[in-house]
Amino acid sequence: MITKANKNVARKKRHAHVRRTVTGTPERPRLNVFRSSKHIYAQLIDDVNGVTVASASSLDKELKLENGGNVEAAKQVGELVAKRALDKGYKVVVFDRGGYVYHGRVATLADAAREAGLQF
Repeated sequence: MITKANKNVARKKRHAHVRRTVTGTPERPRLNVFRSSKHIYAQLIDDVNGVTVASASSLDKELKLENGGNVEAAKQVGELVAKRALDKGYKVVVFDRGGYVYHGRVATLADAAREAGLQF
């Protein structure tokens, strides 16, 4: 029987495999995506210094979302994280899908960030 716990373990295993090669640098931070059933989160991370450069989530008051777990929320979060990254001078990033399939909310967030000006 496949449970949510087993799915998350498999996702974390996939993410660890990808993280061996995908790292963020001060010039090109890593755009990490985390999604739960109710919300979606995005962070720009500099792995060399171990700091989060910029972040956005469906919980941000600035977005005023009623439902944070849908494709429309992911689109707005992608635009917001791109805007915050560009404000801090980051134009090129490396995308880390967090072990999730590049589909639905994850793909929408990435597409929105690209349209807002991020390159990856």
